[in-house]
Amino acid sequence: MAQHSIDDLLGIMRRLRDPEQGCPWDRAQDFASIAPYTIEESYEVAEAIADNDMPSLKDELGDLLFQVVFHAQMAAESGAFDFGDVVDAICGKMLRRHPHVFADATIEDADAQTVAWEEHKRRERDEKAKAEGRVPSVLDGVAYGYPALMRAVKLGKRAAQVGFDWPNADQVLDKIQEETVELAVELADAKAGANNLDKVESELGDILFAYTNLARFLKIDPEQALRGTNRRFEQRFRRIEEILAARGERPRDKSLEELEDLWQRAKRELRDELAASDRQ
Repeated sequence: MAQHSIDDLLGIMRRLRDPEQGCPWDRAQDFASIAPYTIEESYEVAEAIADNDMPSLKDELGDLLFQVVFHAQMAAESGAFDFGDVVDAICGKMLRRHPHVFADATIEDADAQTVAWEEHKRRERDEKAKAEGRVPSVLDGVAYGYPALMRAVKLGKRAAQVGFDWPNADQVLDKIQEETVELAVELADAKAGANNLDKVESELGDILFAYTNLARFLKIDPEQALRGTNRRFEQRFRRIEEILAARGERPRDKSLEELEDLWQRAKRELRDELAASDRQ
């Protein structure tokens, strides 16, 4: 049974921020300095979920909740809003966006709910834009704070909603090849002495953006795909280090060809181990 409540957590946060008796570090923070920790905790929640680690998930969700409480306390100190206002805002939003649950609307299935949810969000974004005296955009609400890969996917999806999109994945591949040629041109100029690092960076960005659109067409989350590749790379490279350590050697002492041979060995061993695990 839980020993503490949300009121206890709010009280702890107020005490930590107390001007006289609080923690010096907590008192020194502001929204900008805390934001990176909020993002970090979100990723740690995702990692615990990926690992199916329920004890860690419980702890990480607590850490993430503390971030919400931290921001709410700072807002309360400035008179902007407090934790109760945060709760009120999300409750109101959920009630508005689920009329099929809390009102008399009818939704046939999860896909229909997704469409209805996006329509609710669009109306809210348009109302906000008009209240701010600007032209509503289909790109409104795609936060600058998102990781670039995630933001690229969202921008592509939004543009596709109004028909600004490739007809199929093959044409996205053509675009990737086009952007790759343009990058090669800029790299050749750089080798020839051109001061064009900004253009190289721009062309590389175009390639990455095009790849996120290919992932969208293939219904693959590029963030998840890259996480999987990162994990496999780490497993294989650590295996190389283990193999060499058993011989009293280090990767830096081996040639690229030797390391490539070890990489292929690591891939085979890890694949065989996974297959054996699946058979058990």
